[in-house]
Amino acid sequence: MEEIKLYLDEAKELMQKAVDHTASELVKIRAGKAMPNLLDGIMVSYYGAPTPLAQVASVNTPDARTLTIKPWERTLIGEIEKSIINSDLGLAPQNNGEIIILTIPPLTEERRRNLVKQAKQECETGKISIRSVRKDINEGLRKLQKDGASEDDVKRAEDTVQKLTDQYSAKIDELLVKKEADIMTV
Repeated sequence: MEEIKLYLDEAKELMQKAVDHTASELVKIRAGKAMPNLLDGIMVSYYGAPTPLAQVASVNTPDARTLTIKPWERTLIGEIEKSIINSDLGLAPQNNGEIIILTIPPLTEERRRNLVKQAKQECETGKISIRSVRKDINEGLRKLQKDGASEDDVKRAEDTVQKLTDQYSAKIDELLVKKEADIMTV
């Protein structure tokens, strides 16, 4: 019975990680508003080592459509610009020698629909991860049954794993609903 509890705890932990990962991926999908976490995935070559942008510069939002990036060292401006241009954000950096200015263009209806599709894809990937956890845990439970665990205990545990799967899938659905509303709000 103790082994079954361990499997259920592992299932909860892994499913929560899938939800957390999906949430962090959804944050990267911009909704037309300037948010500093939009640049979270940007890596800058800092003395030859890829370094997250947030560790070499401060990112601010002076208004809803603008991001400003002020590097700790002026010599990094070119590297930061290059990293932003090479990213898949589709933003054109402008610099005045001290800071880099990114203007976030308003989203077109078509672009909004594409972002919603992208968000749905991320959420489906999260749900696939959750179902994969369910499959792995259920296989482990069946092995326990072969090793002598009672059939009733394993069956109850499998039912619990299914309930967890439904519960965590619903959390991902909630994330999608919020992100979709965020994207489609003009």
